[in-house]
Amino acid sequence: MSACSERPWLKHYDFWVPATATYPRQSLYQILMLAASLYGNRPAVAFQGEEITWSEIKRRADRLSTALARMGIAKGDRVGIMLPNCPQYLISFYAILRLGAIVTNVNPAFTPREVAIAVNDSGMRALVTLDALAPAISHLLPGAVITTSFTARGAFEALIEGVAAPDLPGVEIDAENDVAVLQYTGGTTGSPKGAMLTHYNLYANCIQNALWRQYLVERGEERGILVLPMYHIYGLQVGALLTAWNGGMQVLIPKFDINLLVDAFRRYRPTSFAGVPTLYIALLNHPAARNCNLEKVRYFGCGSAPLPLDVIEKFERLTGGILREGYGLSETSPTTHNTPILSMRKPGSIGLPCPDTECRIVDLETGETEMGPGEEGELCIRGPQVMKGYWNKPEETALALRGGWLYTGDVARMDEDGFFYIVQRKKDMVITGGFKVFPNEVEEVLFTHPAVLEAAVIGVPEDYKGEAVKAFIVLKPGAVATTGELTGFCRERLAKYKVPSQFEFAESLPKSGVGKVLRRMLRERPQRV
Repeated sequence: MSACSERPWLKHYDFWVPATATYPRQSLYQILMLAASLYGNRPAVAFQGEEITWSEIKRRADRLSTALARMGIAKGDRVGIMLPNCPQYLISFYAILRLGAIVTNVNPAFTPREVAIAVNDSGMRALVTLDALAPAISHLLPGAVITTSFTARGAFEALIEGVAAPDLPGVEIDAENDVAVLQYTGGTTGSPKGAMLTHYNLYANCIQNALWRQYLVERGEERGILVLPMYHIYGLQVGALLTAWNGGMQVLIPKFDINLLVDAFRRYRPTSFAGVPTLYIALLNHPAARNCNLEKVRYFGCGSAPLPLDVIEKFERLTGGILREGYGLSETSPTTHNTPILSMRKPGSIGLPCPDTECRIVDLETGETEMGPGEEGELCIRGPQVMKGYWNKPEETALALRGGWLYTGDVARMDEDGFFYIVQRKKDMVITGGFKVFPNEVEEVLFTHPAVLEAAVIGVPEDYKGEAVKAFIVLKPGAVATTGELTGFCRERLAKYKVPSQFEFAESLPKSGVGKVLRRMLRERPQRV
C-alpha cells in the first residue's frame, strides 16, 4: 500500500512541504540564540512605541536567567509567568528555559483561587507577574513573586540590572524527555491539568509550521501583530517560537482592543496575522477595516475555534486574501493541521495534517473501530508534537494517550482527499429526543443572518426531550431581530430537531483569553426561557 493511500492528504501538500522531516533535539533556548546571532539588529518586538532587538532580548534573558539561578532556580523547577503580551514575557520565557526550568503559564485573568490551583499543582518555585496583580497572590509564594510594570521599574528590572554579566550554569537537556512548558488546560476531560510539553514537542511543532509556510516567509523581514496571548499555547507558538525562528517582529498588544488592532495594521503593515474567529468578526465589523492595509498581509491564519463559512467569505471579499484555518490543542504544542497555501483548498475544513502527523477517526462509543472517509467519530492524533502526558495525573494521561495516540475529544470526519473537518467537541454535543445536534452547525446558520454578530448554542435540561437546543445571540450594533424571526430563519435551513427552541439575546458572550466562546459558562448561567 502506498504512503498516499495510507495518508491521502500527502498528495495535496504544497510542493515545498515534505512528508517527513528531522526535528531538532535541542533546548528551545537555541531558537533565541539563533535569532540573536542571525538577526541580532532586527527588532524582535514593538511595544507601546518602543522596539527591542533580538540581541537585546537575549541580553536581558541571559541576565535574568543568571539572577534566577542565584535565587536557587535549577533544572526541573517550575517557574510561573503570569503576564499579558509584553517584552517581559518573552524575556522570562527564554530565561527560564536556559536553566532547564519549566515555564508554567498562568492566565493573568485568573482569580487568586485559580492561581492557587496552578501554583500548588505544579509545585511552583517562583512567579513573574505585573505589580498590579501581585497583592492578591503574593501569599501563595512568599518572597518568590517577581513583579514588573509597563511604566515603572520593578523587581524584574532590578534583577536584570543587578547582573553585570551573565554567569550561566551548564545544563544538559534531554529534549525528548525534559519538559519545557506546563500548559494548563481543561484538556479532553474538562478538569484543569498541566500538559507536559517537552523541548522536542515544541521545537518540532515550530519546524512543522515553518516548513508549511516557508514559501510565503522572508526570514528576518517578517512582521506580525500578536493579540493572541503568549500564555495561551497558540500565542506562545506563534509569538515566542515561530517568530523567533523566522527572525521576525511581533507588535505586542496586551489586551484585545479592536481600535488598537486596526491602528497596528495601519502603522506596521504586517506580513502575517494569526487570530481566532472573534478577532476576524471584529475586524469585519470595524468601519476602518477597508483602509488599514489588510490587503498587504500575505498570510491570515485562524485557529482555536471553528470559523463560520460566512465569516471566511466576507473576510476574503474584504481583503482579497485567503483566510486559512488550522487546528491544534494545548496537548499538541499546538498545531496538527493546516490549510495548504497553493494546493487544493476546502473552506470549512481545518486542512491537512502537518508533516509526520498521523490522524485517524474512531467510533465514539469504544474508540477502537476506525471510521471510513466521510464518517464521524473522535479524532485521534500521533506525532512529534504530542505531549508527554499530564503533570502528576497518570490516570488522566492514560485516558488521553492510548497506544501512542492522543484522543482529542473532538468529533471530526475526514474526506476522501484527506481533508479534516471538526464537527464538535464531544462534551458540547446536544442530544434532544434521541437526536444528536452539533452546536457548530446551528451557529453556522445563525451567523448568516444579517442581524447576528455572534452566536453560541448549548443544550439545556428539558423534561421531555432530555435537552433542548438554546441559542445565545449578540446582535450587530443598531440591528434588530426577534425570536420568531430567528426561529423561522433556522427552520428554512435546518432539520426541525436542530432548530433552537430557546433564544436569549445578550450584549456579549463569555470568552477565554484567546477569544474562544466559553460554552461552559453559558451552561452554568441561570437559564431564561
